[in-house]
Amino acid sequence: MRDHNYYVYIATNKHCTTLYIGMTNDLGRRIIEHKNGERAGFTQRYQLNRLVWFEYFRDVNAAIAREKKLKGWLRSKKIALIEKENPRWFDLSADWEQEPKIDGCPSVEEIVRDSSLRSE
Repeated sequence: MRDHNYYVYIATNKHCTTLYIGMTNDLGRRIIEHKNGERAGFTQRYQLNRLVWFEYFRDVNAAIAREKKLKGWLRSKKIALIEKENPRWFDLSADWEQEPKIDGCPSVEEIVRDSSLRSE
């Protein structure tokens, strides 16, 4: 059986005023699409192209359930989730020039600590 990767993520705009929660099986591709304005609709209209939080799953049903749960949260709870791992709201994908290969299950904390993956 082949392993699968799924990600639930939160994207925002440059002023961190609007939040978008999404799910994908290819986080790198999806964020590049957001950055290039290729995702028509809400994310394109509000320029939601900064990755500020994500979570990794191997099970698609768990990822879907988590996405639905987060979408039901109040904004304040979503902000607390982001700030627990990424208190300065760094764009975790700021230095991605192409789709990154994400192996294993990196935590946001590991990415935030790695200055090569963020802008300051």
